Amino acid sequence: MRILVTGGAGFIGSHLAEALVGRGHDVVVLDDLSTGKKENLAEALRQIEFVEGDIREDGVVKKALRDIEAVAHLAALISVNESMKKPLLYHDVNSMGTLRLLQHSLKSGVKRFVLTSSCAVYGDPAKVPTSETDPVGPLSVYAASKLSAEEYCRTYDGTGGMSVAVLRLFNVYGPRQTFSQYSGVIMQFAERVRNGKPPVIYGDGRQTRDFIFVRDVGRFITAAIETEASGTFNVGTGRSVTIRRLAAVVLNVMGREDLKPIFAPPRPGDIMYSEADMSRAVKELGIKPEVALKEGLRETIPPIR
Repeated sequence: MRILVTGGAGFIGSHLAEALVGRGHDVVVLDDLSTGKKENLAEALRQIEFVEGDIREDGVVKKALRDIEAVAHLAALISVNESMKKPLLYHDVNSMGTLRLLQHSLKSGVKRFVLTSSCAVYGDPAKVPTSETDPVGPLSVYAASKLSAEEYCRTYDGTGGMSVAVLRLFNVYGPRQTFSQYSGVIMQFAERVRNGKPPVIYGDGRQTRDFIFVRDVGRFITAAIETEASGTFNVGTGRSVTIRRLAAVVLNVMGREDLKPIFAPPRPGDIMYSEADMSRAVKELGIKPEVALKEGLRETIPPIR
């Protein structure tokens, strides 16, 4: 199958591109390299077609979609904080960018379209574990833009012979995840510990998150591409961990259990509990997460030497 991966030079996209190549697919990557890096694709670059450009550029998208049978749409802006400062940009890239890609995909004869969305669309979830049928309540422009993209996808499902699936990713971690002011809690903990500083926990640390290893995410996206299952699917592990426990495991993996976490006031807008109900994804996509947290952390953040 000839598959387009938008955002394919990024953290998750590059792992997906490698996985698809490994399964014998013909892969095209579209990325503007604003956050992605060609180095992320070093092992697969010779086996893929790379198109540099923005999903908002019609000419670039048409070129990337030539002879494409399936699209995995990962290109997006992902910072909650930045989205509140640049709401129109996030709407343009995440929402309108998805709509443009859907339009061009339909015109190009694409048969399968998979969008990666976010558990952020649930906001402060009504119940935990959270299922795909539970209420949504975005708390940021980022989350609202992803929910808007989901709705556009749903309107195109079944149109012109194109089937659509939406995957709501929970907390993804793994190799190639970079540290920045917007990076996830694992990378923030690891960066401090690497510099000899204790991890900072905001609030009492009893908050829970569902952390899923990036290669497991790639397996779920691949399964969604290769099946006919339509609708919305959570992608997590179905097992949450407290932030206190996460800090302890990071310290253990890095060999710095002498550094005890310090606590800071809770951050406004942080939800308390998050965990995916994975029953629908496991049943309809036919796979389960494989990588345990400690195993994934060992590969993500090697011990300090």
